[in-house]
Amino acid sequence: METKNTWETYDEKQLQEVDIFAKDYMDFLNNGKTERECIDTIVNRIEKEGYQELEALIKAQKKLQCGDKVYSVWMNKSIVMFQIGKKPMAEGMNILGAHIDSPRLDVKQNPLYEDGGFAYLDTHYYGGVKKYQWVTIPLAIHGVIVKKDGTTVEVNIGENEDDPVFFVSDLLIHLAQEQLEKKAAKVIEGEALDIIIGNKPLVIKPEEREEKTIGEDGKKEEKTEAAGGQKEEKSEKEAVKKNMLAILKEAYDVEEEDFISAELEVVPAGKAREAGFDRSMILSYGQDDRVCAFSSLKAMLEVGATERTACCILVDKEEIGSVGATGMQSRFFENAVAELMNLTGEYSELNVRRCLASSCMLSSDVSSAYDPSYAASFDKKNVAYLGGGMVFNKFTGARGKSGSNDANAEYLAHIRAIFEKEKVNFQTAELGRVDLGGGGTIAYILALYGMNVIDSGVAVLNMHAPWEATSKADVYETKRGYVAFLENADL
Repeated sequence: METKNTWETYDEKQLQEVDIFAKDYMDFLNNGKTERECIDTIVNRIEKEGYQELEALIKAQKKLQCGDKVYSVWMNKSIVMFQIGKKPMAEGMNILGAHIDSPRLDVKQNPLYEDGGFAYLDTHYYGGVKKYQWVTIPLAIHGVIVKKDGTTVEVNIGENEDDPVFFVSDLLIHLAQEQLEKKAAKVIEGEALDIIIGNKPLVIKPEEREEKTIGEDGKKEEKTEAAGGQKEEKSEKEAVKKNMLAILKEAYDVEEEDFISAELEVVPAGKAREAGFDRSMILSYGQDDRVCAFSSLKAMLEVGATERTACCILVDKEEIGSVGATGMQSRFFENAVAELMNLTGEYSELNVRRCLASSCMLSSDVSSAYDPSYAASFDKKNVAYLGGGMVFNKFTGARGKSGSNDANAEYLAHIRAIFEKEKVNFQTAELGRVDLGGGGTIAYILALYGMNVIDSGVAVLNMHAPWEATSKADVYETKRGYVAFLENADL
C-alpha cells in the first residue's frame, strides 16, 4: 500500500489551519519543558474552557451530569481530564493517553563541585539517550527547589535571550584520537555529563581583608570583615563553587543543602522552530511525547457533546517504565475514575471495573519516522513517513513483540471505519526492522483492565535526540484523528 502525502489533500483553508495549530503547539513546547510546566500550562488552558477540579467537587459533594468537564492533577506531574457523556460511565469511556516527560539530564541531590577552575552540577541522565548528543550544546535549567520550610522556588534559566546558558564540555578534536576509537555508547560516559555552570572565583576586595591570624593548626588564616562587622574566613579553596553559591543565594535565597529537596531538569536551551525552506516541519526538544499530549489536549477542548465519556490522561515517568506515583502504573487514574463515578451516582467497585474494561483507548505516543540516511534500519513497507498522516502501531515491543500491547483486529477495523468516515489521513507502522531494537508505551498498562488499546500518534525524526523533528501536517492530522475517536468510538 502506498502512503498518501497529507499535504496534497489540504485545501487553502486547511493549510491555514495547519499553520495556526502549529504555532499554538510550538508555544506549548516553549512553555512546557518539564512535567510541572506542562501541567501548569494545561490547567490554565482547561479552566478557561470550563473544566473544574475534581477535588473541589468532591468536597462540595456536587453531583455531575452529562456535559460537565472535570480534571484532576496528581503531584503536579500528571493530569486526567473527563468530559461526561450521555451514556452511563459503566458502559465505557473513550480515552486518549499520552506522556509529558522527555529524556533529559537530572541534577543529582549532592551536585555542586569544583574542579580545574570550573564549577559543575553533577547529573544523572533520564530516559534513553545517546549521551554524545548532549555535549557542547546550550542547556537550560528548569525545575523547583523546595526548602525545609516548604517554600517552593521555581527555576527557569537559559531560555530568555539575556539569560546565561550551561553546557557539557567535550574533548577537542586535536586530542581525540583515543576517544574516537571507542564505541558510540562509551564516547561520552554517563558520569561525564556534568554541566559547567561557572568559572569565576569569589573575589574578596583588598579593603575587606584583615590581618592574618594563627589558627589552631598553627597555619596562617586570612579573615575578612563583612558588612556589619561580622568576620568570616577567606579560603582559596573552591572559590568558584563559593561564587556559584553566592549567586544562588542572591537570586533564589537557597543554600547548598537545598539541592537535597530539589527537582532540577537540564534541557536544551532555545525555542521550537519551523524547519525547512517550506516551513513544513517543527524542530524542538521534547516532542516525544508532548506532540501527542498537546494533540490530545486540543482534541478534548474541541470535541462536542459525546455519547461516551471522553477522557484524556497525560502522565509522567513513561521514559523510565511508567513507574512511581505519577507514572501510569500507579492507581491515580483508577482512583479518579472511581471518584468521578461516585459524583455521577454510578459508583460501585463492579461499575468501575465495567467502565475500565468497556473503554476504548488510543495510547497517544510517537512512532519512528523513516530516515533515508539510515534506510537499512527500517522496513520500508511498514514504517511511518513524515507527512504521511497519523500513525497506528498495532504493536510495539522488541524481539518477538516482547513487552508490547498487540491490538485486536476487530478494534483496528473499528478505528479504520471511523477515520475513513471522518476523512482522517493515517498510516500504519512498526518502529523499525525486526530484531534491531524496539520500544514501549503505556498501552500495555491500560490493556491490563481488559480494554481495547492501540498505539497511535505522530511520526518523529531524531527521536530522543535533544532536537526532534515532526511534520506540521502530521500533528494537525493527529488532532483531527483524536477528535474523531472521542466522538465516534464505541466497541
